[in-house]
Amino acid sequence: MSKLTDVPKRILIGRALRSDRLGETLLPKRIALPVFASDPLSSVAYAPGEVLLVLSIAGVSAYHFSPWIAVAVVVLMFTVVASYRQNVHAYPSGGGDYEVANTNLGPKAGLTVASALLVDYVLTVAVSISSGVENLGSAVPFVVENKVLCAVGIIVLLTLMNLRGVKESGSLFAIPTYVFVAGVFIMIAWGAFRGLVLDESMAAPTADYEIKAEHEGLAGFALVFLLLRAFSSGCAALTGVEAISNGVPAFRKPKSKNAATTLALMGGLAVTMFCGIIGLAMATDVHMAENPAKDLINDGVAVGADYVQDPVISQVAAAVFGDGTFFFILLAAATALVLFLAANTAYNGFPLLGSILAQDRYLPRQLHTRGDRLAFSNGIVLLAGAAALLVWVYGADSTRLIQLYIVGVFVSFTLSQTGMVRHWNRHLRTETDQAKRRHMIRSRAINTFGAFFTGLVLVVVLVTKFSHGAWVALLGMVIFYVTMSAIRKHYDRVSEEIAAPEGPSDDSVRPSRVHSLVLVSKIHRPTLRALAYAKLMRTDTLEALSVNVDPAETKALKAEWERRGIDVPLKVLDSPYREITRPIIEYVKNLRRESPRDAVSVIIPEYVVGHWYEHLLHNQSALRLKGRLLFTPGVMVTSVPYQLQSSEAAKKRARRRQEWNAPGSVRRGPAVERAKDSSKQS
Repeated sequence: MSKLTDVPKRILIGRALRSDRLGETLLPKRIALPVFASDPLSSVAYAPGEVLLVLSIAGVSAYHFSPWIAVAVVVLMFTVVASYRQNVHAYPSGGGDYEVANTNLGPKAGLTVASALLVDYVLTVAVSISSGVENLGSAVPFVVENKVLCAVGIIVLLTLMNLRGVKESGSLFAIPTYVFVAGVFIMIAWGAFRGLVLDESMAAPTADYEIKAEHEGLAGFALVFLLLRAFSSGCAALTGVEAISNGVPAFRKPKSKNAATTLALMGGLAVTMFCGIIGLAMATDVHMAENPAKDLINDGVAVGADYVQDPVISQVAAAVFGDGTFFFILLAAATALVLFLAANTAYNGFPLLGSILAQDRYLPRQLHTRGDRLAFSNGIVLLAGAAALLVWVYGADSTRLIQLYIVGVFVSFTLSQTGMVRHWNRHLRTETDQAKRRHMIRSRAINTFGAFFTGLVLVVVLVTKFSHGAWVALLGMVIFYVTMSAIRKHYDRVSEEIAAPEGPSDDSVRPSRVHSLVLVSKIHRPTLRALAYAKLMRTDTLEALSVNVDPAETKALKAEWERRGIDVPLKVLDSPYREITRPIIEYVKNLRRESPRDAVSVIIPEYVVGHWYEHLLHNQSALRLKGRLLFTPGVMVTSVPYQLQSSEAAKKRARRRQEWNAPGSVRRGPAVERAKDSSKQS
């Protein structure tokens, strides 16, 4: 069965890579830019439109505020980029905002940032895919008629591409990203040349349309509120900026320098494209409405429900290049494709952050391990499932989804920059070198301004977007926070419960049983109990068996083994592909081949838990291994259970039902009948 499932897996994601080939998957700057910056680069395709959509509430007359809003977004972009350049130099390990906040502001702030980022990454996939489907749908009617199906299909396709590995997916994504960037710059340059040099008039397809304002002639506080809401919508251009700081380990050496250079390049490109599109939209009289069917008026009549409102970038391209021309079609195709690929920012950020959180015991341990292609496969699949669910719930409507956007990213921006200010304050207290102090003071000033500015924007976003859907993002953050806190408490409780004591304990007492091989991952109470159980087997050989998946953990295991003076030889099996089951199976089969008449007994320490959700957090490797060993001739499998305190809850539930289903109770019949049988026998 494993061979039958292995063939399609290899066809879809490729051959497995050895752990020692991890260095080959590191990214040069030219590939890292489309991998980590495709989200902020592609957001210029919809961020200008979101600004105009909000301003349209007050009518076309409010459009003259759009350049000033663009200036505010540009200032914010440069501030965030400059701030994150300090982050990547100070924290190059890949923890990004989470590590900065956790180290400098405490675990609660770190967990808040992590919750915000996880929500934002899921929304990045949902918004990017939905927006790309809408852009593609303007040319392909089938896509519009089946938006959700197409969006989910593209999510599945992107998931498969990312499961093949970061470098391989980055190479695939580089070409359309660079074609999109080049197309936008050509459009800006040609539009500026036609307007300023040739003095030609350019008109968007909606230039002659009128907008029926919902609130005509806004003034005072209402106008300020509208401008702040338009600004917060334009801040969608900043989503994904933090992904580079989270992905520093994926860069080639020198990692921090390459990441900082990529950040600066991304900021310059995004700002230029955003301002250029806003400027051309004003020059070509693009008109957008939140409810185009009713609010867009053509020759005195509403355009109706059949009207499809093209994005700003499509209308500008039609005005500059001409509708249906080669460059128009090329830019439209590149825009749709790059919006799909913008989700790749999240496909790289979410699994990496999930791995770090799993290492810190905030998420299930399965998210910490790399898959066959050295990508964090479990995190990729989890992200895809969450994004697909969100797309289905919101009908792949980018306008509805984007209202949930931005909140999470500005929570992480603000807490991260605040943490960096504390970072520099801590180092300044001990640093005596004047040159380094001047550099730290300059960096602290940048991060201080960044924390103030992003904090101010966070307040604006919360005030202006809360009732429009931002509350859903906040609810998602709370759910992530509570869930991760509960997982951490569970792992902490289990670690404390199973910690191996320094002196003799009940777990070291030799029971009256036998065994040949003891599987070991760490030295804790379950391991000591299994070793003690094994020593009474009186077999010719007794070994402890471990698999080298993480060299650092294996080294620590050997050192602890020697320090404790455990009198059982420790055998470590190499696993270049990070598999646990297969090396053990092959080792056991080799023992059988060498001595076919001998039996091999494998002893597996195993937790006994009392709640259904705890099964998701423990014993997954043991279950897979037992399933394989049961079909290996001449091999006996024994589980040495270690009852965690939570297992008492299961016993109490069983007693309340007046029946404790111990192993074999199904075969022996109901408890009452067993009691009768025992009384008769006595």
